[in-house]
Amino acid sequence: MESVNIAILIGSALVALAALTSLVSQRFGAPLLLVFLGIGLLAGEDGLLGISFNSGSTAYFIGSLALAIILFDSGFETPLRKYRLAAAPALTLATIGVVLTAGLTGTAAHFLFGIGWLEALLLGSIIASTDAAAVFFLLKSAGIRLRERVSATLEIESGANDPMAIFLTLLMIQLILAHAEAGPAMGLGVIVTFFQQMGLGLLFGLAGGLVIAWLLNKLVNLDPGLYPISGLAAALVVYSLCALSGGSGFLAAYVAGVVAGNRKVRFAHRLRRFQVGMIWLAQIGMFLALGLLATPSEFPAIAIPALILAAILIFFARPLAVYLCLLPFGFRSRETLFTGWVGLRGAVSILLAILPGLSGLDNGTLYFNVVFVMVLVSLLVQGWTIQPAARLLKVNLPAEPGLVDRVELELRGGAEMELVGYRIHPDSAIAKGERVPRWARPAMVIRDGLSYSLHSIGPLQANDQVYLFASPRRVRLLDEIYASPWDEATVDPDVQFRVKGSVRMTELSRLYGIEVPDGSEGLTAAQFMEQALDGNPVSGDRLTLGELDLVVCGLDEAGGVASVGLVISEEDPSTGALMADLARRVLAGARRRLGGRSAALPEARSGKDETPQAD
Repeated sequence: MESVNIAILIGSALVALAALTSLVSQRFGAPLLLVFLGIGLLAGEDGLLGISFNSGSTAYFIGSLALAIILFDSGFETPLRKYRLAAAPALTLATIGVVLTAGLTGTAAHFLFGIGWLEALLLGSIIASTDAAAVFFLLKSAGIRLRERVSATLEIESGANDPMAIFLTLLMIQLILAHAEAGPAMGLGVIVTFFQQMGLGLLFGLAGGLVIAWLLNKLVNLDPGLYPISGLAAALVVYSLCALSGGSGFLAAYVAGVVAGNRKVRFAHRLRRFQVGMIWLAQIGMFLALGLLATPSEFPAIAIPALILAAILIFFARPLAVYLCLLPFGFRSRETLFTGWVGLRGAVSILLAILPGLSGLDNGTLYFNVVFVMVLVSLLVQGWTIQPAARLLKVNLPAEPGLVDRVELELRGGAEMELVGYRIHPDSAIAKGERVPRWARPAMVIRDGLSYSLHSIGPLQANDQVYLFASPRRVRLLDEIYASPWDEATVDPDVQFRVKGSVRMTELSRLYGIEVPDGSEGLTAAQFMEQALDGNPVSGDRLTLGELDLVVCGLDEAGGVASVGLVISEEDPSTGALMADLARRVLAGARRRLGGRSAALPEARSGKDETPQAD
């Protein structure tokens, strides 16, 4: 009993410490997942607490459970419109991109470590996928708002590429254990295995997502505390059944999340709130377990080749794979470079690095140690530079003004209503003295920490915090009342002019000399864009017509295009020219900082030497 109590004490203390360090991470800008991993290392065998944890199977169980939960939530939180916007490039990166990255990294590993080709390709497969949790967490924690197409591509890719990396890893292990030689039989076996894993994963995911949505709608009278537990448990059932049937359980969990999250589910907000805490717990548990499993004293033996391989992955293999995969999809050089840079490796790679040892392969520890070092480098280099990279490459957008709080309410009869909170923007219509429409009057106003009713507080002022009840479809209209006025930069900083969606394409053709596609002459700009975007426009969508780009800047209450931004296209620089320009800017910034410091030293000395002397 004493050992059980000690284990609970240590485990709960580490989880609590990891949660509290989020405050430190936010203050210093450190990648939070790196902090979690660092706590595991400090508590491990070579750390301050010296905890001996050598159970790879236990760590793999914790990691697999956590990853299934994370992937289900990733799919559940990704709206279908993002798939319409970026499914093709994202899925290309998640499949062909993973294979290319594994091949390039594996080739380098073969020469750096002097291991066989299958062993080298196994190492490349383990480290080939980006980590969904790392990408999502770092983008959110850094407060980065990316252009819609780039954001959608990264989110879908990081959630969908794990099953491909897992398939390649397991395949390489099987080939090594079977001493397989390349040939037609092996190639046919690989193809059959691939379609079996992915096909069953898709099938179980689609069916499981429909069942989960149906189940949640049938359980509306269940106790509120049991409702989200039932949904998450059903997702884990889908994952395990698919895995037991020979399919990719992780793909099934992700697809089930996509299907369930994009269907009409009553009280879905209950599940979302519950999953927020579960995702944090899964992240902390997975990174702590993997950190405890590591033995840093073994890292120096492989440090130099592992660091070189990490550099090859970050600066060559990933960017080249991204460039080749995105070439057919018309991405700009800046967007391609940023997508190539945000290829963070995380717990998934370390989790897969446990498998060679569990499978009885020789040098199982080598895979784990090399991958662990590479993940640390990725989190340090890429994790710490996401924000400046987005700024330098101009793919980030300014923070979107508007809501400060939004809570879905549970009402009898199925009525949809939300409690919406705003902080009144100084440039908003209300702050400038315009009358509040009757339907948009707040139920409560908070000023200087005190709450008032609308009738007792008098005229509303800038920075007042207002709360009101509204249907979801009216939230966009509330933005026009309480948030800042429309700003082109909030959609796309490149926008130079703005026109109403009702302007005719013939008028744009006359003014800007663009060639309108046949059959579109009589359409308005809104109708043209809605038609080109399959009837599902989203803010920030962009179409190119000759020298002019059309950008969706605003949507009306029905979801149609209300306003269109115009961008007179400039020549897109080549990737090489863009990289050279970035290098010059970084070096110039470094020189300025160093020059400022060196100039400050003589001033300090001269100030000390020139103390006035008494006459």
